[in-house]
Amino acid sequence: MDRLDAMRVILAVVDAGSLSAGSRKLNAALPSVSRKVAELERYLGTNLLVRTSRNIQLTNAGRDYVESARRIIADLEDTERRASGEYNTPRGELTITAPLEFGASHVMPVALSFMAEYPEVTLKLITADRLVHMVDEHIDVAVRLGHLADSALYAVKVGEFRLVTCASPTYLARCGTPEHPRDLAAHDGILFGTQDLFWTYRIDEHDVICAPRQRITVNTAGGNLAAAIGGLGVARVFDYQLCGQIEAGALTRVLPDGDSELRPVHLVYPRQGLMPLKVRAFIDWATPRLRAACLHSGAC
Repeated sequence: MDRLDAMRVILAVVDAGSLSAGSRKLNAALPSVSRKVAELERYLGTNLLVRTSRNIQLTNAGRDYVESARRIIADLEDTERRASGEYNTPRGELTITAPLEFGASHVMPVALSFMAEYPEVTLKLITADRLVHMVDEHIDVAVRLGHLADSALYAVKVGEFRLVTCASPTYLARCGTPEHPRDLAAHDGILFGTQDLFWTYRIDEHDVICAPRQRITVNTAGGNLAAAIGGLGVARVFDYQLCGQIEAGALTRVLPDGDSELRPVHLVYPRQGLMPLKVRAFIDWATPRLRAACLHSGAC
């Protein structure tokens, strides 16, 4: 039995939450994954997992083993980085994650210029409008929009953004222009995510909470913008999406006095021992360039 391989398998299963999800994460056949877990348990002489019809749970022995396995794998990967020279010169695969729209408009240009400067670095960019788990998905650097929860991550602030209310000229011509947040109750709303049912505005130092009529709900920033341009209703979009659309006449800004508060944009990366030079080099490269890009895109 390959014990390192068995450690990686059990970690994938635990992190994914089930044997079947672990097999998909590993891109391996479910019977193979199940067999490797069973072989590991026989080798150790104890059960590591309690299997139910829907998920798995760790036994006490399983928790101890998984904690130790994480340390062993992390130490091994650190040793491999040292041997490959990642601590001496920027090289190797750099994995970055960012929200879809922000990743395409802001992160990708910076990452491409970084790769031109550091030809020994390869890039893996994961863009998704969800919170990507940095440890589970082996992320080196993440771009996070909004206030950060307390975590074992380092963070560098690179900018700010806010939500801006807008609608297409065709919608406003058909339904009228809201003059106060309370007017939104008579307007169709484009909701971004299930938590976007109520919109908060700051008017005369007081919070005004309103709820437009729910016309459509989308789960990506791009879908939110497209629905607004398509005239389906009033939307709140990120300011970095809006400048070009206003200039092109596709959208009109409404209720500017009540825009949402400024929210931070951070580069975050895991707390660890000696940082690979590819990570340090990217943070040093990206920070001033993202700050400049955020200042430009937030100027609408």
